[in-house]
Amino acid sequence: MVFSSPIFIFLFLPLVLLLYFLIRVQLRNILLLLVSLFFYAWGEPRAVILMVFSILLNYCFAILIEQNNKKIKLSKILLAVAIVINLSFLVYYKYINFILDNLNNLLAIFNTQPIVVNEISLPIGISFFTFHVISYIVDAYKGKIPVQKNPLLLGLYVSFFPQLVAGPIVRYHDIANQLTDRTIDINGVAYGSKRFIIGLGKKVLISNPLALVADQIFALNNGELSTPIAWLGIICYTLQIYFDFSGYSDMAIGLGRIFGFKFLENFNYPYISSSIQEFWRRWHISLSTWFRDYLYIPLGGNRVGKIRFYANLLIVWLATGIWHGASWNFIVWGLFHGFFIIIERLPRIKRILDLLWRPFKHSYTLLIVIIGWVFFRSENLSFALQYLKMMFIGHSSGKIHLSVITYLNNEVFLALFIGITASTPIILKLNNFTKSKATNYGIYVIKLVGLVSIFILTVMSLASNTYNPFIYFRF
Repeated sequence: MVFSSPIFIFLFLPLVLLLYFLIRVQLRNILLLLVSLFFYAWGEPRAVILMVFSILLNYCFAILIEQNNKKIKLSKILLAVAIVINLSFLVYYKYINFILDNLNNLLAIFNTQPIVVNEISLPIGISFFTFHVISYIVDAYKGKIPVQKNPLLLGLYVSFFPQLVAGPIVRYHDIANQLTDRTIDINGVAYGSKRFIIGLGKKVLISNPLALVADQIFALNNGELSTPIAWLGIICYTLQIYFDFSGYSDMAIGLGRIFGFKFLENFNYPYISSSIQEFWRRWHISLSTWFRDYLYIPLGGNRVGKIRFYANLLIVWLATGIWHGASWNFIVWGLFHGFFIIIERLPRIKRILDLLWRPFKHSYTLLIVIIGWVFFRSENLSFALQYLKMMFIGHSSGKIHLSVITYLNNEVFLALFIGITASTPIILKLNNFTKSKATNYGIYVIKLVGLVSIFILTVMSLASNTYNPFIYFRF
C-alpha cells in the first residue's frame, strides 16, 4: 500500500483517522501500532514478522545494556552484538544476492562450481527501520535517551506507518516525548493535511509524468540514443527523484502532524546548492545526519590527521552508496560524491571555490549531481558510462535518432516548468510574502482553492492509472 494509491487515500486513511479521533486517548498508540503493522503487512505479510522480531530484539538489548551500564566492557559487547545482528539482517536480505553474484564471478575464473541459492526478496523499508533501531540502541548505550520499557511504544516508534517504508529516518530522541504526550489540534491537522496534499501533488503531478519520459529514454539502446535525448532523460530523472522522494517526505511529515507527531524536515531545496557539501546538507537530511552521528564521528571525524580524515570521508560515502542498493552503480555513485566532498575540502580548491561567482558554483554542483544521477539510475556501470559518453561526446554513427519532441507533450512541458520552478525557494518566498498580508482573506481563499485543485487533479491522474511506485521503496 502506498500513499498515492486510491485504497490508501479513500479507504485506509479515512478509517484510521475516524477511529483515531473517536477512541479514548489512552488507546490511540495501540491503534496506531496495529494499523501500522497492518499497513506493512499489506505489501509484506512475511516481512512484518522480521520487523516485529527486530523490535523485540532491540527492546531486550536496550534493557540489558541499561542494566549493565556500569560494566563498561559487557555493555560494549552487548552493543556490538546488537549492531552486528541488526546489520546481518540487512546484509542477508539486501546484499546476499549481490555478494554471491560477485563471488560466483570470481569462482568462474578458477572453473569452480557457483554457489546457487534461491533469490532472496528485499523487504520494503528494511534499510529505514534497521537504521531506526540502530540509532535507538546506540543512543541508549550512550545514555542520551531513557530506555523504553514499554515494548508497544518502541514498536510504534519503529513501525509508525507514515515513515516506515521510505523515511525520513526518525531518531527516537526526537519523538520520545511525543509517543506519550502530544498535542492534536485543528491547526496541526490543517497543516498536516496541506503538507500531505502538496507531497501528493509533487509525486503524482510532477514526478510521475517525468518518470515516464526518463523510463522510456533509459530503456533505449545506444543506437536510438542521441545527445539531446540523453540530456532530456537525465534532466527528467533529476527532477523525478527529487519530487518523488521529497513528495513522500512531505506526505510522511503531514501524516505525522495530523496524528500529533512533529518530524524533522528531510529536504531543503538541494538543487540551489553551490557545493556538493551544501547539497548533502539539503538532500535526504535525515540520512546525512545519521551517517554523521553514527559512523563519521565514531570514526574520528575531522579530529584526526589529514589522511585518516579523508579516509573517514570515503568510508562514509562508500557506506552511503552501499546503503542505497546492492549494485556497483550505487558504490560508484557514493564514492563519486565522496571524491568531490574531499576535493572541496582541499585548501587550494576551497579558496578557488570561495572566489567563484555563485552561479558558476551552482552550475558546477548541478553538473556533478546530474552526472551522479546517471550512475544512480542506470541498470549497470556499462550502460552508465555509455550514457555519459552520449551526453558529453555523442557519436557520428550516421543513424537516424529519435527526436526530443517524441517525448515532449503539454503535460511533460508543464511538469518540467513547475518542477524547475518548485526546485527553488520562489514559491516559498511568495508564500511568506502573502503571510504578511494577514488581513487579506482573498489570499487564504486562493491558497485553499489551489490545494483543492491539486487534490482534484491528483485524483484524476490516479484514476487514469498512471501509477509509478516511489523510488525509495526499493532502498
